[in-house]
Amino acid sequence: MEQSLTSKEFTAKELLEAFYEQYGGDKSKISIYSAPARINIIGEHIDYNGGKVFPAAIDRYLYIAIRKRNDDKITYNDLRFLGKFEFSINDDFSYKKENDYANYLNGILSILKRRGNKLDTGFDALICSNIPAGGGISSSSALECGFAYAINEQYGFNISRIDIAKIGQQSEHEFMNVQCGIMDQFIIATGKENTAELLDCASLAYEYVPLELGDYRFVVMNTNKKRKLSDSKYNERLGECQKGLKILQDAGCNIKNLCELSEKQFEEIKNKITDPVIQKRVKHVVSENERVKLAVKALKEGNLQKLGQLLVASHVSLKNDYEVSGIELDTLAEVASLQDGCLGARMTGAGFGGCAIALVHKDSVPAFVDTVQEFYVKKIGYKAGFFSCSSGNGVAYLDV
Repeated sequence: MEQSLTSKEFTAKELLEAFYEQYGGDKSKISIYSAPARINIIGEHIDYNGGKVFPAAIDRYLYIAIRKRNDDKITYNDLRFLGKFEFSINDDFSYKKENDYANYLNGILSILKRRGNKLDTGFDALICSNIPAGGGISSSSALECGFAYAINEQYGFNISRIDIAKIGQQSEHEFMNVQCGIMDQFIIATGKENTAELLDCASLAYEYVPLELGDYRFVVMNTNKKRKLSDSKYNERLGECQKGLKILQDAGCNIKNLCELSEKQFEEIKNKITDPVIQKRVKHVVSENERVKLAVKALKEGNLQKLGQLLVASHVSLKNDYEVSGIELDTLAEVASLQDGCLGARMTGAGFGGCAIALVHKDSVPAFVDTVQEFYVKKIGYKAGFFSCSSGNGVAYLDV
């Protein structure tokens, strides 16, 4: 996205007032919708390998104000990012670099139209987001799913929350050329406050797990290093996993995805993969899937110490075997894990920049932030961003 206009955090009510100020008209017909950011507690880079993941929606939101028009015109605007865009409901939407954030919205409309959902009028949409863009906590998925939900509600398409997630993923694949898994869109569409969600990405079976952290909080640590998934090595890692899967299948392994393997099974057959890089990639996928199961068990048992240890092990694997972290994320995760009151830390999201998370005692958060920030600035040369978070709800209509 283009340069931010402001660092101010907006409320849904402020967005409503801004919409009315910009567009006028009947204020009572303006609708406000929200979509959360997410953290993935554990289970990284395995959603596209048929694995189990353990994300939670958090209380940091993107808001969309929308109102139908009486003609076929579509307008998009944003309080935080430069660029007002105008289209028609009759357009044949295609990706254009100059359309910036509007590409995410047009991708959703393109998929909806292809599924037989027709807009009978145009609309005006105004957006504001309190989710760091490019920060690895799913700002783009929040935009996609929040917008898809808003359009669904406005036009009565009767699309389920799971289909909202699928439409968001399909748009990423076909419109944005990012071959992402389903996790981000799924948790944003279906998340519930006070829970995390154990999602089987192969079957889309899911379970809400109470997120009971006692006196501990997740602290999100933003490297402030921006990256775009389509410009990163995300698709490269996907290709490496597909290659590893094919090698094993050709060697006689009867599996549809890598996460069907247990760690014991992998140890028995890993030598069939002679490329050491591909072998490391598969090792991460298999071991991370096992860590997810152990993390859910630890949380259900109230064993936060064990959960913290699994976070650290996950980061080590992402750093050494999957190689998606980088000096910024390594610095945050490794320094954070050494601090008093912190049970563990890891990168979250695709990596190559973005965010890490740490599980920190609420009384230790201020000192934790000061110490990690000081070390980060000395090593990296600029500041990281920090905020503690609670769980949040998935996409929703807001009665403002």
